[in-house]
Amino acid sequence: MAISASGSLSIFLALVMFLAAFGLKVQGQNLVTDNVSVVEGETATISCRVKNNDDSVIQLLNPNRQTIYFRDVRPLKDSRFQLVNFSDNELRVSLSNVSLSDEGRYVCQLYTDPPQEAYADITVLVPPGSPILESREEVVSEGNDTEISCTAIGSKPPATITWMKGDQELQGESTVEETYDRMYTVTSRLTLTVSKEDDGVPVICVINHPAVKDFQAQKYLEVQYKPEVKIVVGYPDGLTREGENLELTCKAKGKPQPHRINWLKVDDDVPSHAVITGSDLFIENLNKSYNGTYRCVASNLVGEAFDDYILYVYDALTSTPPPTSTSIISDNSQDSRAGVGSPQKIDHAVIGGVVAVVVFIMLCLLIILGRYFARHKGTYFTHEAKGADDAADADTAIINAEGGHSNSDTKKEYYI
Repeated sequence: MAISASGSLSIFLALVMFLAAFGLKVQGQNLVTDNVSVVEGETATISCRVKNNDDSVIQLLNPNRQTIYFRDVRPLKDSRFQLVNFSDNELRVSLSNVSLSDEGRYVCQLYTDPPQEAYADITVLVPPGSPILESREEVVSEGNDTEISCTAIGSKPPATITWMKGDQELQGESTVEETYDRMYTVTSRLTLTVSKEDDGVPVICVINHPAVKDFQAQKYLEVQYKPEVKIVVGYPDGLTREGENLELTCKAKGKPQPHRINWLKVDDDVPSHAVITGSDLFIENLNKSYNGTYRCVASNLVGEAFDDYILYVYDALTSTPPPTSTSIISDNSQDSRAGVGSPQKIDHAVIGGVVAVVVFIMLCLLIILGRYFARHKGTYFTHEAKGADDAADADTAIINAEGGHSNSDTKKEYYI
């Protein structure tokens, strides 16, 4: 029993040592590889790498577990597989002209006991075809909605689509459809409300896919809008006066170009001798009966718009404007009373100077009059007190004063 026990112990220790040595050996050999993404038609490279190899055999298997390479030998008759590198630590193989059928899990295998395996997944990317850009209508009127669609056909994985209008990024609504051959078709629809500023602006459909870069299509918006109208004064440069001439030009721009431009006078008729030539209005020998608002109206297929000019004719020899309380001028109208449509300015400095001069003159007059009245008042009191200077009392002063007047009169008669 002792021998049997001793023999069993020896066998157990030997087994433990063998397993430990085998475990260290296996653990020391580390087999690794990497997943690969490749565009259809290009070349994929699979690398099987071993750390601390002890001359164990490396081989590469396809998704069907068929041996592609055993060491540096290719049993498989597919010539698209080529040996790139073989050493004790690496087996590297290239696959050219990759197609969707090549997609799958490839196996790197190391002949140990038991064998080690590492897996490399090949993903085949298929870029979409040229994007198809379509719009619901080619020409849009301002203020209306338009819809533009962009389609990316036959991609794997599905493409994503974004939109740009000029420098502004926009988001559309996308739908994804999978076809029978594991390919995808993506359609994005963009809805816009356009304005006249959008005319000629590019709308760009941008395709985002790992197999392609900077893949896009674009179209330019064509927006129709009603005319923009402005009246320009050709003559005179300043105030309009009786006897002078008036020349106005109506500038109108729209898409399409205005097909009709009309001149009219608001709440009245245009003077009978006024000359209208296309967009120009000419009135000679102005008088005050021509005062009023003159309007230029331009129209096209989208709509019409107008601009106003307010005419006020001054007297030939005066530039004094009428009281501002008697007239109302709209913000969008030009007014001949201001020369070129700007509000009339009042020179407050001149008015202040005039008031100061008037006040100064009045003060001078008051001082002169005060001195004059003061001087005459003193003379009166002096004559009234003559003859009373030497009187002993009030009664004597009154008698002397009366006598003094009599004597004075006598002296005057005597002198004469």
